[in-house]
Amino acid sequence: MAVNGSISYNYLGASGLKVSNICLGTMTFGILKGSYPVFESKTQLDEAKAIKVMDRYAELGGNFLDTANIYAGGKSEEIVGNWLQKQKRDKFVVATKCRFQIDPNDLNKGGLSRRHIIQSVEESLARLKTNYIDLMQAHMWDNGTPIAETLRTFDDLVRCGKIRYYGFSNVCGWQLQKIVDFSESHGLNRPISLQQQYSLLCRQSEWEEFMVCKNEGLGVLPWSPLKSGYLTGKFKRGTKPDKAQSRIGFYNDDDKRAKQGGLSWDDYAANDAYWDLIDKMGKIAASHGKSIPQVAIRWLLQQDVVASVIIGATSVKQLEDNMGASTGWELTKEEMATLDTASPRLSCYPYDMIWRGNGPDRFNQFNRSIKI
Repeated sequence: MAVNGSISYNYLGASGLKVSNICLGTMTFGILKGSYPVFESKTQLDEAKAIKVMDRYAELGGNFLDTANIYAGGKSEEIVGNWLQKQKRDKFVVATKCRFQIDPNDLNKGGLSRRHIIQSVEESLARLKTNYIDLMQAHMWDNGTPIAETLRTFDDLVRCGKIRYYGFSNVCGWQLQKIVDFSESHGLNRPISLQQQYSLLCRQSEWEEFMVCKNEGLGVLPWSPLKSGYLTGKFKRGTKPDKAQSRIGFYNDDDKRAKQGGLSWDDYAANDAYWDLIDKMGKIAASHGKSIPQVAIRWLLQQDVVASVIIGATSVKQLEDNMGASTGWELTKEEMATLDTASPRLSCYPYDMIWRGNGPDRFNQFNRSIKI
């Protein structure tokens, strides 16, 4: 793992591409009224503030930026593109995404069809002001398009140089295995990454999706590592988050929207296990002279399947604190075990039975990526 001052670098999956182990997510860049409510949040950044965050990220050695065509209706990509114009493009790895319905009045402006992927790539290239995208990601599975069409399109785009690599996001285990198997059996370029929600409060993907990643050589890019703020330690029992100061407070102005996003304050406010986890994180943080968010991110970085953790920053100060998790210190085995035990991971069939039946005595380090 190469180290450059404040940050470390990892290979992204089984590719030869190296990325900083902290990726700057840009969903907070750009303000858009009348669209997805999240982009009206008080924590969204205008272009001037977003550029300051990117400048500092680059100063600290970060080289990996993640955006999407749907973020603030394309404004996020535009802001990143304007910033890239003043940088040495080859120093940075730029990732974006497509899949969601961009224009409700155009039936073909959504999904993972050949037409929409190619159109999305062309539009993203224009907004990003670049002639190639380092990592193009499918934002979610599309039941309306055969996976063969999607994968052949990504392969064509790699071959013609419009994108360098591709990955997927927000998929389940059987979908990810199908993606890998089809691309390999048909001689196509394989995906190199999976961007998935992953944190001490969201561990479901450990059961299946991450097992596919380990076996098939895909690097995991956790999004929402602080669970939209629940793992920052800044909230107190009995005090409702302020909508002007946090995304959680903003979401909980509309309880329906909050529950859909898994962000409802009511789900955590009276949950003793949640407060116990925060307490343990606080003690571990204090023992290292670190912050609670740094502990949350460090826990992810020490998972062997994780290539880079995607952080969102609404200020330079927040960015600097999160970047402090990158290198120069580690959680001990005992501290990792404490957090593993304190964080929720639902036990359900057949996963619990599979994991019990494949304990340490049945682990074969050479039995990885073996093709039958």
